[in-house]
Amino acid sequence: MSAPSVNAFVRALAAAGFVVGLAACTVGPDYVRPAAPAPAAYKEAQAPGATAPMPAGKWWSIYNDATLDALVSQVQVNNQSLAAAEARVREAGALVKVAGGPAYPAIGVGSFKSGQRNENDFGLGVSWDIDLWGRIRRDVEAHRASAQASQADLAGATLSMQARVVQSYFALREDDALIALIERAADVGTRWHTMVQNQYAQGQASSANVADALVRSSAAQLQLADAKSGRAQLEHAIAVMLGKAPADFAIAPVATFDVAVPEIPAGVPATLLTRRPDVVASERRMAAANARVGVAKAQTLPSISLAAGIGVRRGPTGTVDAHAPLFAGDRLEGGEENAGAAYNEAVANYRQTVLDAYREVEDGLVVTSTLAGTAQLHADAAKAATEADRVMQNQYREGVADYPAVVDAANTALNAVRGNLELRRRQLDASVNLVIALGGGWQPEETPSDATAAR
Repeated sequence: MSAPSVNAFVRALAAAGFVVGLAACTVGPDYVRPAAPAPAAYKEAQAPGATAPMPAGKWWSIYNDATLDALVSQVQVNNQSLAAAEARVREAGALVKVAGGPAYPAIGVGSFKSGQRNENDFGLGVSWDIDLWGRIRRDVEAHRASAQASQADLAGATLSMQARVVQSYFALREDDALIALIERAADVGTRWHTMVQNQYAQGQASSANVADALVRSSAAQLQLADAKSGRAQLEHAIAVMLGKAPADFAIAPVATFDVAVPEIPAGVPATLLTRRPDVVASERRMAAANARVGVAKAQTLPSISLAAGIGVRRGPTGTVDAHAPLFAGDRLEGGEENAGAAYNEAVANYRQTVLDAYREVEDGLVVTSTLAGTAQLHADAAKAATEADRVMQNQYREGVADYPAVVDAANTALNAVRGNLELRRRQLDASVNLVIALGGGWQPEETPSDATAAR
């Protein structure tokens, strides 16, 4: 059996399949994205420039923190949860190839039956299921849309992990500043306890005074221990999110927490349909469900299969098998109904995802606006308490004030500054939540049209 004869045989089979394919059609509905609620503007977007688009790329750079930039840039590279999600994307891409495989002839070498007597022969065999109604094309379309949904899922998981790192970093920096404040307050309390003990030894203070000083001092020490423990746990969490062992990771502490709260542009509501990964993933799953309606419909229609071979004993042989389902116990009809219901479910899920996306943006806008309204008040209170603490220390050194007043002023300043630090961290967290609600500036890859998918 010469190579030219084999090539001629395969070309003849391909030509036969092509002729049949020319008459083929693609059953099932062509995908058109259903309408979803889309307000013209956000209800809570009242700040100037709120209609500007969210910038794409490294969204965390809006906080202008070099350490934060270095940390977040490692998330997509080292995080193991994202590595698993990326593997799922590759799995989905491989399934697209698997789904498209039946569109081509299957060629192999082995034994097969040939001739009128159905005798055994050995040689080159070719089989081909003609995609008469577009079942394979719809299946490829469904798997491609599912693969795109997996890509959007990966983008969503990446944004979520980046947000967790950013917010954990802000909490760690809050603890840094808080530790510095509590250490000073604890030092004031310890000195006061020592002074009262000395006074008690000289008969100038009672045991109740000593107990009160000890309670104040121990309370400050407990706060300091809690702050240090919380910081260490945040550092451990960030290490794991970056794919590192906590023992091999450290973030140098700083004494201040002065990251500026940025203004986040909300953009136009309609952009959420393409900029939020979860919305895109839901839309792509809806497209996949639509394609599966065509797959189920094609299962109920006649099919044609070609089989041929070139045997060592009998030479070329070939068969054409046609099959038309008549009755399958409602299995085929049930498959169609199931596919249609699954599509309706996907449409409802998509519309709900869109509504949830709008709600999250509106929530983010109102939270950032509300916190911003109280930020100046907290800042002024912290500044006033800090100044009162400084004045009280000067008065004590000049002999005008007693030390208990110094202790009270230090604790008042600690609580006021602590509240201001917590508010700043809450503002930053709210800004991160708003960025993620807006899609983090993510831009999905352009999805192919149905015509391209069919080809």
